[in-house]
Amino acid sequence: MLSEQSAATVRATLPAVAGAIDEITERFYEGLFTAHPELLRDLFNRGNQAAGTQRRALAGSIAAFATYLVDRPDERPDAMLQRIAHKHASLGIAPEQYEVVHEHLFAAIAEILGDAVTPEVAAAWTEVYWLMANALIAIERRLYEGRGGGGWREWEVVERVEETADVATFWLRPADGTPVPDFRPGQYVSVQVELPDGARQIRQYSLSGAPGSSAHRISVKRVHGDAAPDGEVSNHLHARMEVGNRLRLSDPYGDLVLDADEAPLLLASAGIGVTPMIAMLEQLAVTGHRGPVTVVHADRSPAEHALRADHEAYAGKLPDAAVHFWYERPEPGHPADRTGLVDLSAMAITSGTRAYLCGPLPFMRAVRTQLIGKGVAAADIHYEVFGPDLWLAQD
Repeated sequence: MLSEQSAATVRATLPAVAGAIDEITERFYEGLFTAHPELLRDLFNRGNQAAGTQRRALAGSIAAFATYLVDRPDERPDAMLQRIAHKHASLGIAPEQYEVVHEHLFAAIAEILGDAVTPEVAAAWTEVYWLMANALIAIERRLYEGRGGGGWREWEVVERVEETADVATFWLRPADGTPVPDFRPGQYVSVQVELPDGARQIRQYSLSGAPGSSAHRISVKRVHGDAAPDGEVSNHLHARMEVGNRLRLSDPYGDLVLDADEAPLLLASAGIGVTPMIAMLEQLAVTGHRGPVTVVHADRSPAEHALRADHEAYAGKLPDAAVHFWYERPEPGHPADRTGLVDLSAMAITSGTRAYLCGPLPFMRAVRTQLIGKGVAAADIHYEVFGPDLWLAQD
């Protein structure tokens, strides 16, 4: 909770800070990477930095946290903090790195806002920063403790399957022969690869198989950048990772996890967002889930629908499941009302449905809006964003 004095100062200066937050975060990253080039080389996603998406995500989270503190002083935005903390834990973020961020973030604030940053303003926003940072540090500490300390391990590729022209599945086992860590359906691992220029870049990939296997399964879509550079890590994995090669993996993390009760479920995905949904469906089939399950997926075409056979097979093992696939370019005979963008208007949604969404942000926003319009509680709609979480940045 913010002190009363700081709350008043933050409330008064929030419009100015929010209005300049993009400039502040841009200057922050410039200063941070000038002082610590190893962070851009071996920790931050260089593609997201070049595209500016990480900057916008940071700006959105800071503004959202500060707004929450002044509008709801007796609460804390735990859902947002949990999502960030899981991502940080998968990257191995340490408490001392928050000091480095504080140093360069507040140098950027002072540079951009100039004389408006009085000692009182600086103290109030420092309080905001450390409330957020210390909350994240505490959550991350618990996550690490739950994993026995976290850390990276070598894993070996034991099988590779070409799912589509641009999606490959990799089956991985610990190179040291130790057991595969348990996880909850919907979680992801961080994968670190060494690129030709020596950089050790990290990306997160959802586990696309259910818990209990002797290997982890990840399904990786090759990212074509179009106007932006191609995805460094996804293209590296597609071009170079074969059976017998090794990768460094984190333990599984992620807050989009399936609750194991009999509530009605809706699993909605688009594109490679199908991967956590496949893990959820497989787990539901393995555990004999008997409640209603609605499966929704959108893709460009059936040929580009990765893991389609698994999607249908696992749903087919459930006693009360309905499957709805939308394609922009459907095959002959595909229902006309399942062509184009997802439209739930004619679909019956069971009362009390719990929804899980994964895919591009416009898709998830559209589905969420439709679900709320059908009476699904906002608190029962959960989502996963691949890459920087821009949901808050666009609100």
